[in-house]
Amino acid sequence: MKNILVIGSTGQIGSELTMELRKRYSGNVVAGYIAGAEPKGILAESGPSAPVDITNGQQIADTVARYQIDTIYNLAALLSAVAESKPQLAWKIGVDGLLNVLEVAREKQCAVFTPSSIGAFGPDAPKDKTPQDTVRSPHTMYGVTKVTGELVSDYYFRRFGVDTRAVRFPGLISYVAPPGGGTTDYAVDIFYSAVKQEKFFCPIAAGTFMDMMYMPDALHAAIQLMEADPSRLKHRNAFNIASMSFDPEIICAQIRKYLPDFEMEYRIDPLRQAIAESWPNMMDDTCAREEWDWAPQYDLDTMTRDMLEKLKEKDLSS
Repeated sequence: MKNILVIGSTGQIGSELTMELRKRYSGNVVAGYIAGAEPKGILAESGPSAPVDITNGQQIADTVARYQIDTIYNLAALLSAVAESKPQLAWKIGVDGLLNVLEVAREKQCAVFTPSSIGAFGPDAPKDKTPQDTVRSPHTMYGVTKVTGELVSDYYFRRFGVDTRAVRFPGLISYVAPPGGGTTDYAVDIFYSAVKQEKFFCPIAAGTFMDMMYMPDALHAAIQLMEADPSRLKHRNAFNIASMSFDPEIICAQIRKYLPDFEMEYRIDPLRQAIAESWPNMMDDTCAREEWDWAPQYDLDTMTRDMLEKLKEKDLSS
């Protein structure tokens, strides 16, 4: 039996992770939300929810005490392109907010999962097979908050014994949650356009490779790492995890195998393109595979088929 708090439960990853945790565990899986982003539908009906603003440490502490929380999944963050337009808010949520979570975890003996990202690497890191341990010098506020989060989480583990763990998520592709302002979100938008039989205007240039992952694999990684034997973990914050790497031409060609009339045209977004060019083409996830048996279940073809099938079942008219 576990009592889990998901902060940011209504966000791009949070809603799906909360539901997956509720499927797997008895006990309380509390959907933490901020005002104006209350849980709806099955997310609201399937378990408890509570207002949890990551910038309010007392609110986090009160919720942890009320539900006897032993594990916190902290998913609160501004995504990459949004963070560039609101750097101070990105820091307030990504760093100051994380410190609030870690302090509560230290006082209440909670384990903490706070995802990092491929954005933690910058242009100085090796682009192909980016190692687990290499230079992290991001040129974006999103990346700066992720590197800081990795370092402070490791500090709280070494200094106070807080069980902190994290993965570096690649771009995540999902048919459930709509895109939320990330550089890799074109790889979600393209499927929506394809199913709606619309031409897709791609903001990322041909030849720009980035790591991507289908959401079921991402959810599995987050849960599997938190269940892993701590004695095997040489790293903690944060593990490279990888599944597939492609550029817009490759994903477009894959979709055309199933929808031959699909059209794509390039309209490059300079901000997102610059961010994408500073990120790895493909991460080396050997450490995750060796230390906690990470292995993705989806490749490009199985992900594409499932995305198209699931989106065709949805009402995309709105």
